[in-house]
Amino acid sequence: MNSFLPTSAHEMRRMGWDRPDVIIFTGDAYVDHPSFGAAVMARVLESNGLRVAVVPQPNWRDDLRDFRKLGEPRLFFGVTSGNMDSMVNHYTAARRLRSDDAYTPGGRAGARPDRAATVYAQILKRLYPHTPVILGGIEASMRRLTHYDYWDDCLRPSILVESGADLLCYGMAERAIAEVARALANGFNAKLLRQIPQSAFLAGHGYMANMHSYEKCLADKRAFAENFTQTERESNRLEPGKTLVEPVGARQTVVNPPYPTPTTEELDRAFDLPYTRLPHPRYRGKGEIPAYEMIKFSVNIHRGCFGGCSFCTISAHQGKFIASRSPRSIVAEVEQLSAMRTFKGILSDAGGPSANMFGMGGRRRELCLACARPSCLHPALCPNLDNSHAPLLELYDRIAAVHGVRKLFIGSGIRYDLFDDDHGARYLEQVVANHTSGRLKVAPEHTEAHVLAAMRKPPFDKFLRLKADFDDICRRRSLRYQLVPYFISSHPGCAARDMSRLAEQLHSARLRPEQVQDFTPTPMTLSSVMYYTGFDPYSGRPLYVERAPERKRAQKEFFFR
Repeated sequence: MNSFLPTSAHEMRRMGWDRPDVIIFTGDAYVDHPSFGAAVMARVLESNGLRVAVVPQPNWRDDLRDFRKLGEPRLFFGVTSGNMDSMVNHYTAARRLRSDDAYTPGGRAGARPDRAATVYAQILKRLYPHTPVILGGIEASMRRLTHYDYWDDCLRPSILVESGADLLCYGMAERAIAEVARALANGFNAKLLRQIPQSAFLAGHGYMANMHSYEKCLADKRAFAENFTQTERESNRLEPGKTLVEPVGARQTVVNPPYPTPTTEELDRAFDLPYTRLPHPRYRGKGEIPAYEMIKFSVNIHRGCFGGCSFCTISAHQGKFIASRSPRSIVAEVEQLSAMRTFKGILSDAGGPSANMFGMGGRRRELCLACARPSCLHPALCPNLDNSHAPLLELYDRIAAVHGVRKLFIGSGIRYDLFDDDHGARYLEQVVANHTSGRLKVAPEHTEAHVLAAMRKPPFDKFLRLKADFDDICRRRSLRYQLVPYFISSHPGCAARDMSRLAEQLHSARLRPEQVQDFTPTPMTLSSVMYYTGFDPYSGRPLYVERAPERKRAQKEFFFR
């Protein structure tokens, strides 16, 4: 039976360790599951022969005993705020404090600080100044360069500047963190450490700057916009691009190019590690962990997203190009799930960032090599994209055939702008008929063409065609199912008159939206750059931006008229 990694000195002694090689501090509860980043990093390091301990949700307000209890690791401290940016986790779009936290037992709020990655790193550098601190996770990844911070309403420099961390591994960093461990195994060697792909660090000098400085960005919004477009183009290349160097004060933030998109074999190795797939026993009697309850009977089948939505962090963090697991690895995980005592035969999802991008990619690699566009779907479907749904339908059949699986539902959102052939039509039919729990989730986001263009989303007519096809399938099969669309208000480019027209269109289509959100600018997204600057950074075209809280509330109210 798989065992948990230690979280206390007592558990460490029971395993016969004098001290760990690596200690990972995370803002989430410790759930040993491949959907939780800290668990993945810990298991990857363990598979490389290292002793890894995890300190979940340490108390940063007392005498810091949680930061001292395991002592000093042999190699380094790993630090992550958890699966979410801590500011998004804590605050609504209206900057009001949330009353719950899905990554904490009982959904209890207040178990992590604001800007958790920075706070944890600062504490560790103060207590153990000579031990390397390595940042990772979504909060660090999306703040690796100068970024707009909605909660302070200002530009902030790289998280490396304020945190004092020695290195940052961005994106899905299994290969980077393993290489960090190998580099540190023979002692701290800054030169060797700074050569690792998919990492970022602060340097005193010696690098040729190719981006505007943090100070220039503060003084000139166009400089900040130019930095963003350069960063986005480099992150959307099939093969690693150039090193980015952004001056900040007397130093430089240096971001090395990422590793290539993982192969199927590499991705399988990460998912095949010996996870218990359970929350740590320390949480018994403390309430359920909502984020775990949502995914405990689901499987992730791929990484990455080529949709390129303006407001989304997925492609910037996971990459634009799809990395798909093998059917063997996926089926093996489903077999593990079906053997769990609490499994009742229902798989809640087999998806990823999008439900239906599994196995998709460019037909001709040389065309992808020459391309740096942020989306394969906007403004139109790329003619080089192989968007066949046949491999995914075959995978669904294999999953559904696993002993003990009574029903496979698809809980991830479906990209209906991929439906342009017979495979797309067959896919929709099969999903509605066999893999829908009664509610199918899609994300049109808005109805107005210019707002959708700013979002990099397809025209609303495509959603209306989807709805007609969905209704037809339900009518033919006598199914009383619902299409659940997701919408956003107050996105850059959206004014009150656009929300009024949206309300009219929804009324005309007999839709009453349930899943709606007021736009929240998150670091390192195109939408956040547009929100801060007031223009499209690619075209320079001015955009209307609603910033007044009362008018943002008024925009959201249109959903309920």
